[in-house]
Amino acid sequence: MAERIKTYREFYQFYLTEHSKTGTRIFHFIGTLLVFFVIGYVISSGKERFLWYIPIFGYGFAWFSHAVIERNKPATFKYPLWSLISDFRLFFELLIGKQKFFTSNNQPQKQE
Repeated sequence: MAERIKTYREFYQFYLTEHSKTGTRIFHFIGTLLVFFVIGYVISSGKERFLWYIPIFGYGFAWFSHAVIERNKPATFKYPLWSLISDFRLFFELLIGKQKFFTSNNQPQKQE
């Protein structure tokens, strides 16, 4: 990936290839789910001091999976906004079944 990606559509295809392994998708899903739990807890309890858990869960689970499972560098460092958007997009696509946790031969599903 020598040159910069110019469109989000291209980026999301790249993002899916960087998140092709089942373990990576599971860790990303759990991290994002925990982010939503923290947000819900803070809203319901009014305890803003727990907001610092959001980057710990959101990035911690994701970066661990990239280092240990996927063995690649997170796209967050080069494309922070598109990566954040894609983390949530993948979470919801996994939730509704548009994407699968397990793909054949660990290949990402193409988006149309």
